[in-house]
Amino acid sequence: MTGPRYTRLAETLPSDVPFVGPEVQERRMGRPFRARLGANESVFGPSPKAIEALHAAAPDVWMYADATSHALKQALAAEMGARPENIVIGGGIDGLLGNLVRLLVEPGDPVVTSKGAYPTFNYHVTGFGGMLHKVPFRDDREDLPALIDRARETRAKLIYLSNPDNPMGSWYAGREIEAALDTLPEGTLLLLDEAYIEFAPEGTAPRIDPDDPRVIRMRTFSKARGMAGLRVGYATGAPALIRAFDKVRDHFGMTRPAQAAALAALQDAGWLAQVQDAVAASRDRIGRIGRAHGLTPLPSATNFVALDCGGDGAHAKAVLDALVARGVFVRMPFEAPQNRCIRVSCGRPADLDVFEEVLPLALADVKAAAAG
Repeated sequence: MTGPRYTRLAETLPSDVPFVGPEVQERRMGRPFRARLGANESVFGPSPKAIEALHAAAPDVWMYADATSHALKQALAAEMGARPENIVIGGGIDGLLGNLVRLLVEPGDPVVTSKGAYPTFNYHVTGFGGMLHKVPFRDDREDLPALIDRARETRAKLIYLSNPDNPMGSWYAGREIEAALDTLPEGTLLLLDEAYIEFAPEGTAPRIDPDDPRVIRMRTFSKARGMAGLRVGYATGAPALIRAFDKVRDHFGMTRPAQAAALAALQDAGWLAQVQDAVAASRDRIGRIGRAHGLTPLPSATNFVALDCGGDGAHAKAVLDALVARGVFVRMPFEAPQNRCIRVSCGRPADLDVFEEVLPLALADVKAAAAG
């Protein structure tokens, strides 16, 4: 009796996944976290109008969803100053990343990203046999000129850039990205991940013609809109590229309730403004807590703060492990020198009360362990 015959590529891939979720960690510990501050979710939740829309859509889940996401696509086109043919909707940015890589990357094709940038993108590239070329961060920010230079050297099909950036929270002004487009090599597509754009200062989003074939922009309802569990992402690009997604996407991947909730959330500007204010206040408090205990907060245009622990990656990992052991879920960058930091997601006052209580205890645990 034989089992499945995997492809040669699949046989070579690692079996791990980019992230170990908090639920997995809770099961291992046998208890829940006291504060969930690691996944950059919006603990402030979705718009009440989105929740109402979810309830209203629940009785109709016996029907397949509109495979074209017509109403949501129309609303997103208006939001982005685009036409519906510039918009594709899918299962979060992660799902759209997989679709895009499948469309563009064949085994051996060069792709450029930053060393330590969002690992799920790398997961898709390696899953389709692409060759990743990684450029170091520069001053805790993705190095856009160096990314473009590497793409020119390797004749890369695709450059990944997140703006604002995860995991450091750094960002480029929109005008810098606009200028950089004119330096892109012929045949290279810039993938602009704007998952955190709603938290960024005015002027961070570049002004790009939606029909520009040199760039595709991806955004999500998982962060500022508070709907990570519903998996709604969207991309804006030239119509020919957007049409190509129909060749590979899951046409019924967007559920009917998710479409309804996303449309309601998009129309609730008041709730978004409340969340933006709450995130700004939370960022400030995380910074104050960190500074009070010898950690240095990095400037952030996202819903998290990278706290420099003042040592190397091993020291930051010890701080992270001590926080987790005491019930606070946080994460940290994967690559040096950014891994000198821990990354703390914005939380409600009660969440940050727990963080403020636990951080000095965790730091004391690390100090005691180092002393032997």
